Amino acid sequence: MSGRDLVTLVRQDPVAVVTINSPQTRNALGEANSAALRSALAESATDAAVRVVILTGAGGAFCAGADIREGMPDDQTLEEVINNRYRPSLDLLATMDKPVIAAVAGPAAGIGLAFALICDLVVMADDAYILPAFTTIGLVPDGGATWMLARRLGYHRAYQLCAEAGRLTAAECLSAGLCNRVVAADSLMDETVTWAEALAQRAPLALAATKQAMRLAMHASIDETISVEARLQGMCGASEDAAEGLRAFFAKRPPKFEGR
Repeated sequence: MSGRDLVTLVRQDPVAVVTINSPQTRNALGEANSAALRSALAESATDAAVRVVILTGAGGAFCAGADIREGMPDDQTLEEVINNRYRPSLDLLATMDKPVIAAVAGPAAGIGLAFALICDLVVMADDAYILPAFTTIGLVPDGGATWMLARRLGYHRAYQLCAEAGRLTAAECLSAGLCNRVVAADSLMDETVTWAEALAQRAPLALAATKQAMRLAMHASIDETISVEARLQGMCGASEDAAEGLRAFFAKRPPKFEGR
């Protein structure tokens, strides 16, 4: 497959759907499709017509982790592979100024778990599950998985899950706050696209600023958070979108936000 086939990018303006398209390996990430994924995410991040991004996998699986059958490249250590192959895409998901929704079917395992949880919102099919299977092959969770799991589950539950390479079903993920919604597997994409289209009607600057503030709040002090919120509020308050929001409120009509 070419890089464009390994990861597809379909624009359903104002929504971009990025799909890892290696169903024969349950969308395990190797060198080629990781590069294609980074390219598709970068393109989506800079496309002004796209307001919401969906990340998903083809063939009834989100991502089964790293494609260990490829083996290690001769010119890189495992640490370098993680930083060079996976981290650029993870950083894009965390920092792009638009919401990213993970649409998870089947497994989100290994590094695939990190890709699902770093997204801003997570929709899981009722047959989906997360699986940090690292210790079964003598490895440690990576891609920020320990950071995300510890903050959502608490230290003891997160350590047990990773140490035992446990599996959490979609229903368990919903109960634990690891996903936002659980839907029937056959309606996963329809429901996710519908949600994305609804989010795309909201003010893009406000969505971007909320994402920035919320991610900062995960590790900042309350003082720092209040200061950043005030700065972002000043920026949003001076925007055309804020003026349009007020006009629409008083006119009792839906606002038409332009991202300015």
